[in-house]
Amino acid sequence: MINEVFADGKKRMEGALTSLEGDFGKLRTGRAATSLVDKIPVDYYGTPTPINQLASVSVPDSRTVAIQPWDRGAFSLIEKALQQSDLGLNPVNDGKVLRIIIPPLTEERRKELVKIAKKYTEESKIAIRNVRRDMNDTLKKLEKDKDISEDEQRKAQDDVQKLTDDYVKKCDAACAEKEKEIMEI
Repeated sequence: MINEVFADGKKRMEGALTSLEGDFGKLRTGRAATSLVDKIPVDYYGTPTPINQLASVSVPDSRTVAIQPWDRGAFSLIEKALQQSDLGLNPVNDGKVLRIIIPPLTEERRKELVKIAKKYTEESKIAIRNVRRDMNDTLKKLEKDKDISEDEQRKAQDDVQKLTDDYVKKCDAACAEKEKEIMEI
């Protein structure tokens, strides 16, 4: 039973870490990445559709994202969606490909992005701590129901804390890496 609690908790903590990495992918770092535009919704025939389902998205160089729609009718729709997104970038339309030139980030904008990255990290840590609380509650319930002994419950709670600490360290390491990437000129 304890193993089931740990398996579920570990899976949920891993999910929080994966979510954090997904959030980091959406942060603009001054370097071009397809993840910047992949999930931007385009109103395609009345249905919000992500750009990566309407076009091929590539990075021809470190400062450019190229978007080549498969349907010519989607050109103006994708362009409009990009202009309305919160990226603050204007696409250049040459009739075949939409190009987004990523300008270098200002020092002020870099600091803002670092704050956002830290906020995402803190949210992930909160999610991990919530998983810890749920695991401990489950262990206490098992002990109360006499399914495990008090000693087993205490040892399991210590192991839960170690697992939590490991995942919090992983979040901090991911944040430090992203901060380094953002501040890199």
